[in-house]
Amino acid sequence: MFDTIEYLNSGNSRQKRAFSVISELKIMSDLVEFTPILCGTVPIEIDIEGSDLDIIMEVKNFTEFERKIRLLYGGYGHFSLSKKTIKNVPVIKANFHYQNFEFELFGQDESVFNQNAYLHMVIENYVLKQSPDLQGKIIELKKQGFKTEPAFCKVLHLPSDDPYLRLLEYGKINGII
Repeated sequence: MFDTIEYLNSGNSRQKRAFSVISELKIMSDLVEFTPILCGTVPIEIDIEGSDLDIIMEVKNFTEFERKIRLLYGGYGHFSLSKKTIKNVPVIKANFHYQNFEFELFGQDESVFNQNAYLHMVIENYVLKQSPDLQGKIIELKKQGFKTEPAFCKVLHLPSDDPYLRLLEYGKINGII
């Protein structure tokens, strides 16, 4: 379901705006060789004011990716690009603002379908489909300052020591991923 952004066009008003803005920027077509996938809260309708548009990608060559990202988006407001290592995995990340959305383009040398952001979203979407009443609780926790994964751990009564890992474990134990 999440391998294209077409579903956004029939979603809520923020999803429709996201579809329009992402399409206007041509991100999905301009970066097609990196298999871009929109992840995060907007696709599963738990976004709040200020939620960004997270687009993850599989990036083998950071130098080429950086060149292309700077060329395409370097002129937009609040543009920044960084490279770092997260849990022993090199990543590259670009942020910028466009049409009242903050974008985060995230790349690592891993299939997008195996990246944690995608797996978390799949698990969270499944939980919300099974228990729609949790949507409002998650949104309320996010408004209180909770990040998404810690909010899910709280409503699912999972240990909060490492919510990102606990959510993945939950997904595996329950056959979601």
